[in-house]
Amino acid sequence: MTLPILITGGTGFIGSHTAVALAEAGQPVVILDNLCNSSPKVLERLAKLGASPVTFVQADIRDSAALDALFARYTFAGVIHFAGLKAVGESVAQPLRYLDNNVSGTINLLQAMDRANVRRIVFSSSATVYGDPVHVPIPETATLNATNPYGRTKLMCEDALRALHTADPRWGIAVLRYFNPVGAHESGLLGEAPNGVPNNLMPYITQVALGQREYLQIFGADYDTPDGTGVRDYLHVRDLATGHLAALRALDEPKLLTINLGTGRGVSVKEMVDTFARVNGVPIPYKLGPRRPGDVAACFAHTQQAKTLLDWEPRFDLARMCADAWRWQSMNQQGFDTPL
Repeated sequence: MTLPILITGGTGFIGSHTAVALAEAGQPVVILDNLCNSSPKVLERLAKLGASPVTFVQADIRDSAALDALFARYTFAGVIHFAGLKAVGESVAQPLRYLDNNVSGTINLLQAMDRANVRRIVFSSSATVYGDPVHVPIPETATLNATNPYGRTKLMCEDALRALHTADPRWGIAVLRYFNPVGAHESGLLGEAPNGVPNNLMPYITQVALGQREYLQIFGADYDTPDGTGVRDYLHVRDLATGHLAALRALDEPKLLTINLGTGRGVSVKEMVDTFARVNGVPIPYKLGPRRPGDVAACFAHTQQAKTLLDWEPRFDLARMCADAWRWQSMNQQGFDTPL
């Protein structure tokens, strides 16, 4: 029998899609989530997609007793660690909360894994660890210079994982630096459902398309980019999910991997808006405004490591990202509270 994989934060946007990807590969999954930023109704959607067997445990990664009980109950083949707070602005206002949840929580999880002799982990990191890049595309060897508390928590966790592997080479560790996940499951059953005002571009666009917001505010139109708006590397969440499966497979033997997950192509805000409108036949009104402090002109990935070390490449283009995101939003106008 195949041993299960533990997914922390598995009811979130990326975690839920990764649970589907693992289920499609015949991999049993146990999801651990405290539901602080996600809905338990995700589990119903996973069941409809045939993502089973999926077992759910409501607990916090900072709860050592709960983790020890979980590792005593199951023998895990490894852990995919998503659980963490991720809003940059919120991290500036509440740095201690982010340190406690993201850094202390990760250390607590690693200690529980070590006690249970489970030493295989895929860690959810972020391109924010690069800060304002000197050159694009950004290779994994670029200088690390996180410019906000959220990014620094990811960097601290990366440092802890590197130190752990140096001290104990029995650990298999994959640090995956995501760029900008967008899109949704093609069924329309799973997607991004942010609480309050979206921090990310795509859910804001879909809410404007739905009429829930009057227009999109574009921050900065005078960057040194082809059309003056910021350029980012957008990656379909389904591709990101298969990247985690590839990383798990690459850790069949203990090693330390640090890998960007992106498309390697920069897309401007205007290009994203125009593509969404064209693909879905829905105009997106927008207003141009001043830059936001801390935003960078361009950020996209160098992707050779993912191809070489994981044998992974993204399959879905920008048009598919826009189509899937709009299908999700239009079918689920109240997010996961929309009746099935």
